[in-house]
Amino acid sequence: MVDAYTIHPIGLIRKKDDTAWIEIFAEYREAMLGLAGFSHIHVFFWFHENDTAELRRTLQVHPRKDPSNPLTGVFATHSPKRPNLIGLTRCRIRGVEGNRIAIDAIDARDGSPVIDIKCFIPDAQPLADVRLPDWV
Repeated sequence: MVDAYTIHPIGLIRKKDDTAWIEIFAEYREAMLGLAGFSHIHVFFWFHENDTAELRRTLQVHPRKDPSNPLTGVFATHSPKRPNLIGLTRCRIRGVEGNRIAIDAIDARDGSPVIDIKCFIPDAQPLADVRLPDWV
């Protein structure tokens, strides 16, 4: 098994005031074909401001940075501190024009590298099967 992989950014998160968009690099623009037909996308991004050896060793956190929440493994949280700094957010598409995807909001910072985008197709599984811990 390979013990390391290379990920190349396909674009950047851009935010200004209450506006957010994804700026796709020119060499990936053709991959946007058909995207305007979807209402939502999954955006995978890199927590670039947390990329230190120390933060990558963080395996447990208090969810939502709240010490009253139980100490929890990072795989059971959305913490940006984790072994691989991949963030994931479902975003509503507000428009697609040129190399830009206007989105309603995203919990990434301005300048965060986008590593992939996938169209959102709702799961047929009913939400009644979803279980969440008390702190959520």
